[in-house]
Amino acid sequence: MPRPSEHEIKLYFSDFFEVSRSELRRYGAFNISLLSDLPLFIDPFLLFNSRKPEYKTLHKDITDYLRFLKDKSISTALEPGLIRALYRFREVKQNWLGFTVSGNKGRGLGQEFAEALHRNLYRIFGDEEFSKGSHLEKLCLIEPGVGKDSISDFTTNLIKEYLCQYTSTFTKQFISAGLRKRFMVERVHFNYKTETWEARPFILPRFLDDFVLLTPRNMLTKEDTWINREDLFSEFDMLRGAVSNDQLRAQINNYFVKVLPKKASALEKKKAELKTIRRFPELIDTFIKSKEDNGEQAVSISAGRVQSSEQLYLQQFGNLVWLLSQKSAFYRVSGRTYHEARKRVEFLKDVIENKGGHKVFYVNGTPIQRETDVHILYRLTWFATASDVSREVNDGRGPADFKISLGAKDKTLVEFKLACNSQLERNLLRQTTVYQKASDAKQVIKVILYFSQAEYNRVIAILKKLKLEGAEDIVLIDARSDNKPSGSKAA
Repeated sequence: MPRPSEHEIKLYFSDFFEVSRSELRRYGAFNISLLSDLPLFIDPFLLFNSRKPEYKTLHKDITDYLRFLKDKSISTALEPGLIRALYRFREVKQNWLGFTVSGNKGRGLGQEFAEALHRNLYRIFGDEEFSKGSHLEKLCLIEPGVGKDSISDFTTNLIKEYLCQYTSTFTKQFISAGLRKRFMVERVHFNYKTETWEARPFILPRFLDDFVLLTPRNMLTKEDTWINREDLFSEFDMLRGAVSNDQLRAQINNYFVKVLPKKASALEKKKAELKTIRRFPELIDTFIKSKEDNGEQAVSISAGRVQSSEQLYLQQFGNLVWLLSQKSAFYRVSGRTYHEARKRVEFLKDVIENKGGHKVFYVNGTPIQRETDVHILYRLTWFATASDVSREVNDGRGPADFKISLGAKDKTLVEFKLACNSQLERNLLRQTTVYQKASDAKQVIKVILYFSQAEYNRVIAILKKLKLEGAEDIVLIDARSDNKPSGSKAA
């Protein structure tokens, strides 16, 4: 059976702007979804390590701006307004990367990031004794609250002019006049003479009265930046031995032994490691040099992650939406939010269990088992609806997965969990009740996916213990691969 045309189902950039996926790939761009952010991000190390002169220039532009901030902070006390102007940036939502599930509106870089960067500039950018260059990622090694999202958001803002030019070139060549527009894009060029961010005009794809930005695939990665805090601690023992100066190495080892309690727990060992790293920043320099020396591995790993993401989010998720579209009623479900949400869960359950849709959860025969991927998949099943489908606001008690709203008085929460989740019992017992009170939603649907018989048995045991077996608002979805129909029935 032929697949519906891209005009019937539009999920990705190529669908909305009527360009072929192969053309995008030849250009080097990632084919983003315009329904939901995808959990990919720009890693500044890939710019630093690239052989492309324009990428190296981009990385130099980033470090030049940070050195400007460092010099500015040393020469004068920065007023709050100046910190907002120079340090704080909105998320570049137009690239549709990051992860917000519903749409593309993230939080951006707020005061906490600005203050962390400001107070650590002198430690991040100085006279690097061991490494080949300066790296913004140092900030996430020093500040535990600064993660890959902040690093990527900052990087994206500082290279936004390049992304606009990159997208504009593609737009003028491949996108029809009716689907593009001249936009004045704010804060894309920094004028060092006036010390202000300036706007520039670009011809860009137009979507919902906003522009869209493409990102080169070879800038992207998933999971974490190449220079990251987790690797720093996992390699701590190796780093102590890698310090070339005999005297310094002895001082580091002596200090670590002194601050490490006898019979230390894993947490106590990590605290001792952190004290040692802060006392001897040469360990960070040694770590970064090691990352630089293995830069080609970063390129290879990131390319693999991007390729697997394309397989999962473009091919497999797209295939599932196509399967759902074959059920003529699926994308026409409407009515009260509980009815609509419930019907979509039931349709999804049928496709996963009986129509081969379970394959979307497997890469090379192994189940992915990541709740974020399940969330993206469910958002794509709301391809056409009059309801507002959003991720619940985190009010301190934690966000629910989805809130489906149709007006102020009709709201339903949908909570997805994997059977392997260690907090499943606690969640079923009390968590969605907290969400319900916080959001004024009167109805909650809880969906649990399992990938093996053992996981199913665990879920049933928990439901029996909580006296919830057979509850109407709990839906189990069998995503096993060893009990599904084969051949044409699952095609």
